[in-house]
Parts: sequence; C-alpha cells; structure tokens
Amino acid sequence: MRYSIPFFLLLSLFACEDQITPELEEAPPILIIDAFLTTQDSIQTVRIVQSRSYFDNSPLAGVNGAVVTVVNSNGNVVEFADMGQGLYQWMPDQNGPIAVEQDSLTLNIAIGEDVFQAGSKVNRVPEIDSVTFRFEEEDLFFPDAYFAEFWSRDFIGSGDTYWIKSFKNGVYLNEPGEINIAYDAGFSEGGNVDGLIFIPPIRDAINPFEQDEDDEFISPFEDGDSVYVEIHSITNETFRFLNDVRIQTDRPGGFAELFAVPLSNVPTNIQYLGGDPQIVVAGFFNVAAVKSAGKTLDVNDI
Repeated sequence: MRYSIPFFLLLSLFACEDQITPELEEAPPILIIDAFLTTQDSIQTVRIVQSRSYFDNSPLAGVNGAVVTVVNSNGNVVEFADMGQGLYQWMPDQNGPIAVEQDSLTLNIAIGEDVFQAGSKVNRVPEIDSVTFRFEEEDLFFPDAYFAEFWSRDFIGSGDTYWIKSFKNGVYLNEPGEINIAYDAGFSEGGNVDGLIFIPPIRDAINPFEQDEDDEFISPFEDGDSVYVEIHSITNETFRFLNDVRIQTDRPGGFAELFAVPLSNVPTNIQYLGGDPQIVVAGFFNVAAVKSAGKTLDVNDI
C-alpha cells in the first residue's frame, strides 16, 4: 500500500509536541481605554490602563492623573473623578442620567499633553417582554435540565445592534464565549430578521454552560436559581468590535489553533489627537440604553 506525502505530513502533526518559549521583542505599552457607559441611574466608570508584555501576567497598571469628560449633544459637560488605579467615575446627581436615547456624546481624555477622543450615539433598545424557564429531558448532550430564555422583539427598521448580558444568581456571565450580541433579531447584517422576536440561539445564550468534575454538562439552572437579563443598545461599530473581541479571546486551543484567526489587536474608535507615533491606543467607547428583566426558577411552575 502506498501513502502520499501529504498523508505522512498529516501524521507528523500528531506525532509529537514540543513546548517552546519564544523570545519576544519588548514593545511599547499600549494605552487601553474601557469606556462602556449606560443611561442607567448608577455609577459610570471609565478605566484607563497600560498593557503588559505578552508573558507578564501581573495586573495591568492603572493610569492616574487624566482629565476625563463626556460632552453630550446639548453641550453639557460631565466630569469624571480620578478614583486611583486608573478608574474614573461619575456619580448620578439630581440632573438625571449621563445621557438619554438618541443623544450623541463625545469622550475626551487628556493625559498630560496627550489628548484622546471618541464618539458614540445612544441607540434605541427594546423592552424585554418576559423571561421564562423550560425543562428538557436528557439527550446526548445534557442530563435532565432547566434552561432560561428571554423574550423581546427587535424594532422595525434594519440596523439595530444589541449586547445581551446575563447574570446567574447575581453573577455576570463574562466568559469570552458568553459575549452575546445581535444584529436586529439575529447574528449578523443581512440575516433578514428585522422586526422579529430574537432568534432562539440568542435567546438561549443567556444560559451558563458548565461542566462537572467528570466533564459532563450540568443543568444551567436548578430550583431557586435566578437569571437576570439586560439588553444594551450598541452602535454598529461596537457590534463589530465585540464580535472581533469574541473571535480573538474565545480561542479553541490545541490542534484547532492551526486554523484559527491569527492574534491581533482589535480596532478601536478612540482617536489619539497628538503626533507621537509611539503612542498606541486600544479599547472602545459606547453609551448604551438598557432594558432588563429577571426571574427565579420555581420547578413547580414548569
């Protein structure tokens, strides 16, 4: 029997595994600005940090001493207080939330003589009609299990984008694979789902998918567990940013990495207005309107 050369090359991929530690050139730190704000009557935070080298697992260094402001379309200026460790916060006051739907806002950050700027619009967000639970009997993948889903309808008019955040027993589901975003009522532009109820995969993505010590999937919810869901309106730019973040961070690992998208910095909407080519900025600015709902599982009601 004869084997082709490609067959032996394929075998060689599985033959051995050598661990290497490449020497990487030191690169200038990247300034990272995390500025995801909402119209909610709660503390709003902008985080400014500097990146570390690839193999440095220490906490990111906060950048203090910056001047951070947000200006809305009426010219009102909101100032963020320097709380230390790279955190800048605005506290709600008698004037109401930082913005309302349809507001256009500009983020301004000055760090010494270096100035950074970004813009965002507060887009519309639909109400959540209800959150429900369902019971499914054991199958090839799950034992008997309880699943949650939310019910909400996208607005008529193509181009609305959303970030759906979920919490189990008050704990935010923030793993890379749990980034749940929607374009209209579906996954992407051109899905022909404008004005519909969000499709089942997006409704079901509010469930935590966990495994036990034997790597067996367990029921996402048990009697007495709670689920809380928020829909955040995001710009189309933010939708693309979060989609890229999910691709870059939800890595398959192992052999599958040979076919994965190469690692790279995710594009940002934050502009550096200076002229120093050594300064590189990452991160994003978005201001979201938010609708929310929650429920506690009572198995007697299923």
